[in-house]
Amino acid sequence: MTLTRLHLTQFRSWARLEIEADRRPVAIHGPNGAGKTNILEAVSMLSPGRGMRGAVPGDQARKGPEVGWQIRARIDTHQVLTRALPGQPREVVIDDKPATQIALGRLMRVIWLTPAMDRLWTDAPEQRRRFLDRITLSFTPGHAEEALAYDKAMRERNRLLRDEVRDAGWYRALEAQMAETGAALTRNRLDAIARIMAAQEGAETAFPSACLTLLPGEGSADDPDAESIAARLAEGRGRDMAAGRTLTGPHRADLGAHWGPQAMPAALSSTGEQKALLLSLILANARALAEESPVLLLDEVAAHLDADRRAALYDEICALRAQAWLTGTGPELFEALRGRAQFLAVAREAEVSRIMGI
Repeated sequence: MTLTRLHLTQFRSWARLEIEADRRPVAIHGPNGAGKTNILEAVSMLSPGRGMRGAVPGDQARKGPEVGWQIRARIDTHQVLTRALPGQPREVVIDDKPATQIALGRLMRVIWLTPAMDRLWTDAPEQRRRFLDRITLSFTPGHAEEALAYDKAMRERNRLLRDEVRDAGWYRALEAQMAETGAALTRNRLDAIARIMAAQEGAETAFPSACLTLLPGEGSADDPDAESIAARLAEGRGRDMAAGRTLTGPHRADLGAHWGPQAMPAALSSTGEQKALLLSLILANARALAEESPVLLLDEVAAHLDADRRAALYDEICALRAQAWLTGTGPELFEALRGRAQFLAVAREAEVSRIMGI
């Protein structure tokens, strides 16, 4: 799928914006605060969830939650609308018919890398788990539904734990649901890791390949078997009640990564290598999804790369069957893309963002 038209109304800094695009990379440059990242965030909202900033709908409106916002897009032959009316949750319409956010994930696969993700390997496990689940969602859109079902059952179980309910009958049905959906989550994650690893093999790239592992987290296991998950949940009720929350299960999983002949852990690598590892995974994700022609969002990606690695990145992007949207502070960061990309300059004047094609 290719995003060929993007139209924003009252989204973030943009009162109104319309961009026509094609299969070429889109290089967006301009000063900080001009609204470049807001464009990428709008594209990320054409996928399930809260987008690349993880914001609630009310925080994305230019004039505040009492006004709302709207994004229209053309994806190949499909017309897509997603919006948040004042005081309402986000809604999705595809080809004039109400749709779910999951339907967006089946229509177009969106992958992103933001500056905040540079701390991925040293952040808390929750951030790596969220990163892994976003990758997994790009392969398996139904992963989101299973995650929601698991979280709902776990919240109910946690309520029982906090209320110190000791009747096993209250727990069995919830634990059975957690075990079933939790096993599916683990299978999906393991499949995504295997696909990323396979996509890295044999790739001609200037970025290091990472060996990925699914780490179970304390008191958990990376077991995709529903019966064993249910057994661990039942066995851990006493400990969980003392803690007031569920301490075992796929919600505790972590993503491990190491690289090179010395199996250097990602967390112990230099800042530059950590960034390169992230890029390697994002590129592998896009390569593994080549048949679906994913959309790749790279926010300020060139800022910490030297000229050789920037050129290598752009060569990889152009070789991929992926539409890429990139941001940077100046056009010189995209010089190696000259003649191969659509260049857009963004400026901020009198509290209004404007964009110009170059």
